[in-house]
Order: sequence, then structure tokens, then C-alpha cells
Amino acid sequence: MWTLEKLGWTTALATHFEPFAGAGLTAGRVSVVHKDVWGIYAPTGELWAEVSGRLRHRLASHADLPVTGDWVAIEARAAEGRATIHAVLARRSLFSRKAAGAVTEEQAVAANADTVFLVCGLDRDFNVRRIERALVLAAESGARPVVVLTKADLCGEAAARKEEVEGIAAGVPVLVVSGVTGEGLPAAAPYAGPGLTVALVGSSGVGKSTLVNRLLGRDLQPTAEVRARDGRGQHTTTRRELIPVPDGGWIIDTPGLRELQLWADEQALPAAFADVGALAAECRFRDCRHESEPGCAVLAARADGRLSAERFASFVKLRKEVRHLVLRQDAWARQAENRRIRSIHKHARRRPRE
Repeated sequence: MWTLEKLGWTTALATHFEPFAGAGLTAGRVSVVHKDVWGIYAPTGELWAEVSGRLRHRLASHADLPVTGDWVAIEARAAEGRATIHAVLARRSLFSRKAAGAVTEEQAVAANADTVFLVCGLDRDFNVRRIERALVLAAESGARPVVVLTKADLCGEAAARKEEVEGIAAGVPVLVVSGVTGEGLPAAAPYAGPGLTVALVGSSGVGKSTLVNRLLGRDLQPTAEVRARDGRGQHTTTRRELIPVPDGGWIIDTPGLRELQLWADEQALPAAFADVGALAAECRFRDCRHESEPGCAVLAARADGRLSAERFASFVKLRKEVRHLVLRQDAWARQAENRRIRSIHKHARRRPRE
């Protein structure tokens, strides 16, 4: 059995839940998702749930369906071990990415995490540009980002790489850890302290499952070595799962993300590019695009070496990607609205005249 307090219940959630309580529903938290079946931790026990037809009809997109970490209002049938989900409570945070492929659609990864560990291996996986991209997604999510550099035992330049990441992640904690030696684990543990939830995201083979096992103090998640021929990891975690920590916190472990396509707007860029933002504040024109405008402080810093070519190129690339995404979202929204209007007119034509 789980009490709501152990699951991370707050007074804000209690206030939001009052109308549902008045309707005879109980609260629970999504532990795992299997296509159209959701695992739920609830005071009545661990349940398997389905989403009500009415809720599905109200949802604006697939990303609004319950995701691991969500709080939900359920009609529990404890004797059967079953439940029906009638509502998803307001999310405190939501880590999402653009779904893989050409479709312009949000893919929700984890909800209601207080902290998101952006995990990167200090082996062949190490990539500062990928960390910048992850920082943008973390800023959009609303969770506090922490960069976790794993496999310190395999890298003789861990200190230098940590300093490199700190240079592009202003104000973001950067932890160097090793699942083999235990280095850095005491600094990581408090983020999964009593009542707190930490979500782990990163590509396959970076050591997320090993890190989870060390934080849990037992080997719960399966692990596997990266492939020697190309350094790529193997998918050992196959589902997003909310896992209880002995000290009272929670970990959301996620499968490896081979792609980190942005699902964000330009407001999230300054979190990953604080240095560019500080320079932009000195530009002559407030709406400077940092392309060829006179008096552009960003271009001036690029010219005299204060801003590296790689850093500036990454900023330009991600800004272009975000702007393209916004245009695609607008086009999709217009198409959806046109379909809705056509549907209304079609049904109106079918109605018999009085």
C-alpha cells in the first residue's frame, strides 16, 4: 500500500483534487505505461487502469494521455486490482521531445519530476552539443536540470570535461559519477530524497540503469555493456517506470533516447545559452537576429573569439530548429481547426430540416 504523502502528494495537489474527491474519485500516481494500460500506485494498492472514453474525447493530443509520474483521478476497483482514469491532474513539470520521424507531435517522457538528470557518459557518448540540446528540453519541462557525467572510471579527463560542461551550463549542477567506484553517488542521492522525484534521460548505454541501481542500493534494473565496435549502448530499459527509493524518494527511469528533437519555444533557449543571452542584451537593436545587423554584440564576440564558433553554430542551429517547429505546430493547428469546422458543417448538412 502507498500513502499519498509517500508518493509525493502536496497541498497544491490536494486543493486541485477537491472536485474529484467530491465526485467520489480517489487519487493515484502513474507508475508505468503499457500502450493502453496504465500501472497505478494508489492508497488502495497497485492497480491496472484504463482511460475512460470521456477523458480520451476531451484530450487535445496524445501527449495529454497519462504518462509515468502523472497524478490521476481514478475510480478504483481494488478487489479486482483494476481502475478507470477519469482525469489527469495539472502537471508540475513535463519532460517532452518531438516524436521521432516527420510527424510534428509531442512525445511526453516523464511528468512531475522535481529534477531531471541529463545523463551523458564520459566515454564515446560524451557530446557537449547534445547536452546543450537536452538543457533546452529541460528548461521547457519546468524541472530542475542536473547534468550527470557517468563512467568517470573510464575517463582520465573527467575534471576537464566537467569544466567544459560547466562552461555551457551556467548555474546547472554538473555531477561526475561512477557506478563502479561509487564516485559522486553521495552528491546524486539527495535529488531522490523523501518526497522528491528525479527523472533520468539520456541515450542508450550511458549508464542510467546502473545509476538507478546504485541509488536504490540493489540491482533492480538490467544493465548491459556498450558495443565495442561503435560504442553504442543497448536498450536495457524498455519502459518508463516510477521506482521507489528506500529513503522515500522516487526515480523515473526511461529507455535510451537516440534522438533528442526539440519540443520547445525560443523562451527555453536562454537556459542553455546564458552566455549568448548576456551578449544579446548589448546588441544595438532589441530584435537583433545575430545574422548581419550592425552593432550586434553576439557577432562581435564571435569575431574576437569570446564566443566559440562551435557554440555560436549550435545556438543558431537550435534556434532555427525551434522556429521551424513553431511554424509546423501552427500549420498543424490550422489543419486541425479546418478539419473540425468541416466536420461541423458536414454534420449540419446531414441534419433533417424541420
